[in-house]
Amino acid sequence: MSTTERPRILVVGGGYVGLYAAKRIMKKMRYGEATVTVVDPRSYMTYQPFLPEVAAGSISPRHVVVPLRRVLPKAEVLTGRVTTIDQDRKVAVVTPLVGEAYELPFDYLVIALGAVSRTFPIPGLAEQGIGMKGVEEGIGLRNHVLEQLDKAESTTDENVRRKALTFVFVGGGFAGAETIGEVEDMARDAAKYYSTIKREDMRFILVDAADKILPEVGPKLGTWGKEHLESRGIEIYLNTSMDSCVDGHVVLKNGLEVDSNTIVWTAGVKPNPALARYGLPLGPRGHVDTAPTLQVQGTDYIWAAGDNAQVPDVASRKAGVENAWCPPNAQHALRQAKVLGDNVVSGMRGFPQKEYEHSNKGAVAGLGLHKGVAMIVMGKMKIKLKGRLAWYMHRGYHGMAMPTWNRKIRVFADWTLGMFLKREVVALGALETPREEFYEAAKPAPAPAAAAAPAQKAKAS
Repeated sequence: MSTTERPRILVVGGGYVGLYAAKRIMKKMRYGEATVTVVDPRSYMTYQPFLPEVAAGSISPRHVVVPLRRVLPKAEVLTGRVTTIDQDRKVAVVTPLVGEAYELPFDYLVIALGAVSRTFPIPGLAEQGIGMKGVEEGIGLRNHVLEQLDKAESTTDENVRRKALTFVFVGGGFAGAETIGEVEDMARDAAKYYSTIKREDMRFILVDAADKILPEVGPKLGTWGKEHLESRGIEIYLNTSMDSCVDGHVVLKNGLEVDSNTIVWTAGVKPNPALARYGLPLGPRGHVDTAPTLQVQGTDYIWAAGDNAQVPDVASRKAGVENAWCPPNAQHALRQAKVLGDNVVSGMRGFPQKEYEHSNKGAVAGLGLHKGVAMIVMGKMKIKLKGRLAWYMHRGYHGMAMPTWNRKIRVFADWTLGMFLKREVVALGALETPREEFYEAAKPAPAPAAAAAPAQKAKAS
């Protein structure tokens, strides 16, 4: 960390909003006008809409993450967490990955912490559940699913086999529907290489407390998506929830009980709980309360956007929808980050702020290779697509939304190779414990019983 007498713009969070806001600020600033400091526990930003394809092996995990230091070469990038903020002194306390916490003064503040998985106190969930918010979880899920096939192929115990081949997904929004669609696709392909496993031996279950899945694309496409997944042998239970999953024994509210080694939790998100320690005005669900200009209510030097912010949806309110808020998706995050960056520079120079206003352009979702749904909004007209064409729309939109041309090209290269080469179905579960084999080889061998006996006699004498 360098010291500077220039004003400091502190960006808390290096996700989608943090990365794009920092880029925008540095693009608009004059040379030497301010120092931009980005603080995040990870040194990279993850493009979360691609995590289901990472779990399915359609995209290399390295290609969906963007190194912050490479994209922001003129910014300070600190790997750590902002634990508290003193607004009176304009000082943040940064806790690095290693070493003591220290104070970091700032002049302008951007809150871009994003969201975390929304969980409930369900017995067994913390021990058994797998989330889908980070690339590590996407890699872990892929390795885990393929390892279950290995276990099922190798065992003679029917109960162990059945538990390994049962996969439960909780949450029917974009993350849940896309993940189960992609993982089922991968498992179907992988089963071709196992002599004793067929797709019919596997059981995929999708559970949601709502009365529909994929609500973001509307009721008709949501119904089509449900029917499509069911046609692939996926069981879908709506208006129900999971009561417990202790030791992999899943109990659903509707009375269904199954044993499963794989419980994937995608039942929504909530604002990062660290926000509660910053002394900022929060909305009823824990989001930072902002004005339409993305300024935090009651301040003129703090801005917030993305999944951790409660941003008024100006376009919907003009259309007559009262108390409309921007939904937490990549479409809004990208556009909010640009407006936020412009407003930070304007605020630093004493210029007026611009309100964020964006009309929904629709939504796209992939449900596995060549399968998807899409709703495109063009003025007052909504175009609804399903199947292969919607899947192309999904890939095209997110491929172009992926930050940096470096990552765009790598993602499209992965997709192109996938058209000609078969999907990889190798599980690298040892990645999670890479030192285990070396530890076993290096640890001291126990003393032989014959050698230990004289030593004990000598000690006794």
